[in-house]
Amino acid sequence: MTILVIDGHGGGLGREIVAALKQADPGYFIHAVGVNSIATAAMLKAGADTAATGENAVLVGCRRADVIVGPIGIVIADAMLGEITPAMAAAVGQSRARRVLVPMNQCDNTIIGVMDQPVGQSVQGVVRAVNDISGKRQ
Repeated sequence: MTILVIDGHGGGLGREIVAALKQADPGYFIHAVGVNSIATAAMLKAGADTAATGENAVLVGCRRADVIVGPIGIVIADAMLGEITPAMAAAVGQSRARRVLVPMNQCDNTIIGVMDQPVGQSVQGVVRAVNDISGKRQ
């Protein structure tokens, strides 16, 4: 199973997701794509198996992934202060992969009904969801 983790800005959320998934199951194959090189480096340092940067890397990664993980902004064109291009958002949204999206009330998007919580709790929710998708139970 290939897990595609997409993140932008400084890659902090992606870094935590990669580290938590690798801790939960070192056998998970994680391909990290940063929408900028700083995010890519952070996720690679956290233990991603492979990594790439930029729009085309998102497009290709979405075609090859079984599961896509990232902040909810990855499905909204121009989100994350403009880092998510319309093509990136379409690729994530149209992918056959299962999507595990972390709700973030930032960058001019507010998700109604979602309470703000520490990033660590969101990351643990990601791990539970990926384990469920992969058939592994905690």
